[in-house]
Amino acid sequence: FLMKLKVISTGSIGNAYILETENEALLIECGVNIMEIKKALNFDFSKVVGCLVSHEHQDHAKSFDEVMRLGITTYTGAKTIQFLNPDNFHRSMTIASKEIVRIGNFKVMAFDIKHDAVEPLGFLIEHPECGKVLFLTDTNYCKYTFPELNNIIIESNFSKEIIDRKFGAGSSKEFLRDRILRSHFSLENCKDMLAANDLSKVNNIVLIHLSDSNSNEKQFQKEVSNLTGKNVTVARKGLTIDFNLTPF
Repeated sequence: FLMKLKVISTGSIGNAYILETENEALLIECGVNIMEIKKALNFDFSKVVGCLVSHEHQDHAKSFDEVMRLGITTYTGAKTIQFLNPDNFHRSMTIASKEIVRIGNFKVMAFDIKHDAVEPLGFLIEHPECGKVLFLTDTNYCKYTFPELNNIIIESNFSKEIIDRKFGAGSSKEFLRDRILRSHFSLENCKDMLAANDLSKVNNIVLIHLSDSNSNEKQFQKEVSNLTGKNVTVARKGLTIDFNLTPF
């Protein structure tokens, strides 16, 4: 049993992912009903070493309090904790940009990103079984590059071409287009980000948080695959994939 990535849910309806080995699991985001998280963990919470939360929006932090009620420690920015104001403060650990914390056998470094949230974070996660994993969502820009990545979980929310066509100048929904452009990672951003990083050791690229109406799953998968030559998967509810350090 090697490392697996489980997608509990992805997108604006809610985000929650699990990195899981035989004896430990790290929850990333808890933006779904707690029952969905419990089911995905087969009601066994003893192996969950922690839960990373990128920012306070409901589609990422909906079950923040309930997760802690299960005895799971959450890790997020100090301002995010203040904003969410949980009952279980003592189970909530702060992690600041550039800070590294050990969570079980996972080593996590947070980094700052751009989003309309109080202290949005991305995460670089390292574990002997999956190597270095980048988790990046809900941002319009990432100023960092990451050497020697093995697996990548990255937002590809919309295509600029699609939203320009739908919400062009003079459209009544121009404000929506602006928020999307300001707060989310487009296919174009995603491709630029991947092109800026050394992908020689990467096994998997998983595209997350695709918009229901402003994305095209087949096109996004194909374009990222053509650009990188890597195994590219579009996340969807219930998906489980092998997330190992080496390709085999």
